[in-house]
Amino acid sequence: MQKSNSLKKVVAGAMLAISAFSLAACGANETNTTSESEDDNVTKISLYSSGSQNVEFFWESVIPKFEESHENIDVEFVFVPSGTGGQATIDRITAAKKANKDSDVDIYEGGLADILRSEDEGGLFYDLTDDTIENLENVQEANMAGTQNLAVPYRASSVVLAYNSEKVKDVPNTAEELNAWIKENPGRFAYNDPSTGGAGSSFVLTTVYNQLDEDAMNSQDESIMEEWDEGIQILKEMAPNLYKEGIYPKKNQGALDLLANGEVDMIPAWSDMALEQMNAKLLPETTQLKQIQPAFTGGPAYLMAVDNGNEARKEASETFLNYVLTQEVQELVIEKMYGYPGIKWELLSEEDQKKFESVSDGYRIFNGGDLSGELTKVWQKEVATQ
Repeated sequence: MQKSNSLKKVVAGAMLAISAFSLAACGANETNTTSESEDDNVTKISLYSSGSQNVEFFWESVIPKFEESHENIDVEFVFVPSGTGGQATIDRITAAKKANKDSDVDIYEGGLADILRSEDEGGLFYDLTDDTIENLENVQEANMAGTQNLAVPYRASSVVLAYNSEKVKDVPNTAEELNAWIKENPGRFAYNDPSTGGAGSSFVLTTVYNQLDEDAMNSQDESIMEEWDEGIQILKEMAPNLYKEGIYPKKNQGALDLLANGEVDMIPAWSDMALEQMNAKLLPETTQLKQIQPAFTGGPAYLMAVDNGNEARKEASETFLNYVLTQEVQELVIEKMYGYPGIKWELLSEEDQKKFESVSDGYRIFNGGDLSGELTKVWQKEVATQ
């Protein structure tokens, strides 16, 4: 039974209005719309998420299916389009925590930075275990690293090489071979400005960090910036051999457009974006994907549970999180989002496993925090302006 008040979508302007005033209103009225239901047999919970349109479409497919099989739980979906104020949600949770109020947020979709913030703020989210979420035992172990048991990594994606197989016959297997290919094929490779999209950012970051110790990606020590010179020099020397001798397209899509139009033969691209556009015939049929070694960066998207002091809502949230990790929903991750599943590959059908065989060699997770932004500033100063 699909409920009419589910799938509530909040546009950017409304979300940006979330502020101290909304929190004050919460405080003035201790009974809120999320925790109270007209039907005592129905528990209402909320899921707050942000991102691109495919994230919105995914949840609009999953939530009705969940509600049909769990008629005693009503999930309100609050979606904030990417770039229109998603940070307001985590700020709201933090403000409510400090004021000892109900944030009205039960499940929050975010990233590793939010898990770190939870610790800094004295615990925004609570521990999740397979005692209450049985399907956690099916999650890929590598994806649980860094979660501190505060999150469910329900899907993932990574940056990979996307290339025109008709033009590229000797496909690079390593970063070193890729650098050599770029030099031998001037003008046929492009990566987007790292300040405009994660694919370009990953390319810059991995080029630099490939020159450092293996554990450097887990360091947030600013002194490591002194070791970036070798990688920055590689990027500077590479520039004349790039598209139009060093033109950097804007956004992830900008590089994909160059590949689609045949202006270049190879780019770094997000796996989910490339797979979706390959399926929609927006990229040539000759487009193929590959992960090189050392791998580009990537990582999971996380669902975190907020403890608002209501046991019924906690139990309902855990039921929903457990459902997200079922094979049925994980197949939707593949079909609707073209994402990597959160559960172990062997739990999927052979057909689904085959879809990702060219890019399932893993990825690296960058845990350097603000250093990524600092590296982009260095790139802009020393590489982009040369």
